[in-house]
Amino acid sequence: MTGSTEDTEDYAPHPHIGGRTAALRALAAWRGGAPGAPRVVVLTGGSGSGRSRLLTGFLMLCEPEFRKQLPLDEMDPSTVPPELPAPAVPTAEGLTAAQVLWLLADHYELNATSTAEVFAELAALDEPVTVVVPDVDQAGPVRAAGEPARLVREVLTPLAATESVRLLAEVPHPLAAELASGLAAVLPPGTVQVIDLDEPEWADPEGLVLHAQAALNPEFGAPELPFTVDPAARLALGAAIGRRAGTSPLVVQLAVHCVLMAPEGFDPADESQLPTSVGEALDLHARRLGADPQTLRLMLAPLAFAETDGIPAQLWARLASAVAGQDMGQAMAGGMLLAGPFVQPVEQEADGEDGEDGEDGEDGQEDSGRTLLRLLHPAIGDEIRAGLPNVRAAQTQIAVALLEAVPEQNWGKADPYVRDHIAGHTLEAGLLPQLLTDPGLFVHADPVPLRAAIEAVPIEELGAPARTYLRAAPLLTRTQAPATLRAALLETAFVEDGLPEYAEAIHGRLGLELPWRTLWSVPVPGVSAVTVGSLPRPDGPAVPVAVLAVPADTPGARPVGETGGEEHEAGRTAVLVRGLTGLNALGETETDPGPGPGPGPGQILRPSDDDRAAAPLGLSRGADYLRVWDRASQEVVAALISDVPFTAADLSPDGVLVIATERGAKALLIRPATSTIAS
Repeated sequence: MTGSTEDTEDYAPHPHIGGRTAALRALAAWRGGAPGAPRVVVLTGGSGSGRSRLLTGFLMLCEPEFRKQLPLDEMDPSTVPPELPAPAVPTAEGLTAAQVLWLLADHYELNATSTAEVFAELAALDEPVTVVVPDVDQAGPVRAAGEPARLVREVLTPLAATESVRLLAEVPHPLAAELASGLAAVLPPGTVQVIDLDEPEWADPEGLVLHAQAALNPEFGAPELPFTVDPAARLALGAAIGRRAGTSPLVVQLAVHCVLMAPEGFDPADESQLPTSVGEALDLHARRLGADPQTLRLMLAPLAFAETDGIPAQLWARLASAVAGQDMGQAMAGGMLLAGPFVQPVEQEADGEDGEDGEDGEDGQEDSGRTLLRLLHPAIGDEIRAGLPNVRAAQTQIAVALLEAVPEQNWGKADPYVRDHIAGHTLEAGLLPQLLTDPGLFVHADPVPLRAAIEAVPIEELGAPARTYLRAAPLLTRTQAPATLRAALLETAFVEDGLPEYAEAIHGRLGLELPWRTLWSVPVPGVSAVTVGSLPRPDGPAVPVAVLAVPADTPGARPVGETGGEEHEAGRTAVLVRGLTGLNALGETETDPGPGPGPGPGQILRPSDDDRAAAPLGLSRGADYLRVWDRASQEVVAALISDVPFTAADLSPDGVLVIATERGAKALLIRPATSTIAS
């Protein structure tokens, strides 16, 4: 089967695709589930082969509302799938493998609590399970973290192996081969079909020519030039561009962009001036403008390493100079004519999410009108990175330049791109572990890309602060926490993990008003109850204490039966008594329960009901959350959540909150503050 239009000339083309008849027929057969049709289709092709455009056009035919806008009666019936409920389309762009799977679980309203249960529940559904996964190559919040491969292995492979699932996935070449070969070993022949748009069977040469001719037409926005206004010249040039481009729509697009943006010196009769690849498009354009092709590639190098939507325009020259090892300012000053065909500006409006607490930049600077720059297509980045002598060295130079762009090394004042994405650059440079020692970065960076970058590093290469960050990261991402909340979560996590100097740095250096200070934490498992009180002393004021009910074999614990404890202690095995302010019951500095038995619970005075009612703060509790509220105003002053259930909690009249989970107990001095969340 080929992409020939001989048997479709009487039909209208798909208005979005304008060709790809063979591929559309195969996809329509998959969607309809005709006898002998494959259950799994892997759509692939080189970067720039048009696979995303093809899949978008096909999904228009599968979505009931879009179908109404298409001339279905005029199209080739073999390319139009039957009218069915829209498939699930969990897009992979920017998401982790787990997030893609949970999108699918949400779509089908599954009650699964683990990934294994998701696959089992999908297999058990009575309704057909049709899934389309686009943009696998763009998976993950960090480019160098290898998320596309993880998505193929952990989600697409088991999905395809689930007999009740009909799967269509758009996958880049290397991973498509891995997926197809892995499935061939476990599925019957004919179950999986690979549509490789670079292969002659699926090529669309006529479509490329039509695309080029349309892009050159002034009726569709092209400038009026001798070879665009003259129909014969336009058609001849379009045919030459399509012929030279082989199977790549991207090469067609770049050829047209270069010619129309800088037509001076272009001879439409000279086919040698037309590119056959992305790399040749770069080099031919530079030479035609009298520039060194390497200069163009160095200009574009920072964009080839950009994360997410691109780099801020004001950083482009700085980063290009860093990669080049020389000042690129002069080349960049007039460089848009040279770089323009390959660059796409993105206007980023302030939306309250790019910065902290509704501002872009924690120094209060707004990002209204902010311009980001990215490459027109990822294939251009692939070409530029492949041409660099040392990718790791280039990323190192970019990372150093980004660090130098942090004002006063204060991450709160850093450009949002720098603070949120420097981890991705240092990951590929092999320098990320060295970066993970600054609590300011932990607090101010977007936790989604930072977590993804850290998780890509072998755990044995991470220092203690980074391991603490990883432990806290699920709560940071779950709560979509702003900077103050992230600081609060991390402050208490550092104390729990025996890193008090990092907790103190958060209090002392970052200039944030946290809702509490973590006074102490003890890693005592099995705490079943906590009670606050005071221990009278004959030679001084009473010592505020916390009583922790613990298993009998806990070091330093006193068996309740030996102390004559009150009636409400009767069901408990043993207790630890801990000073609320970080001192033990004898008034000495204490960082652990210690080997001694300590005072017994019978000596402890508990606050009366009247004392608690008169206290300025109140406490309410759920399974994994606690709220401390001001009795006078009824406003919540601190709200805490945990990744493990709370087993006990109590609040002293002077505002010290003692909480316990399966990991141990800790005490937090609550301060009046706006509502926040922490663990």
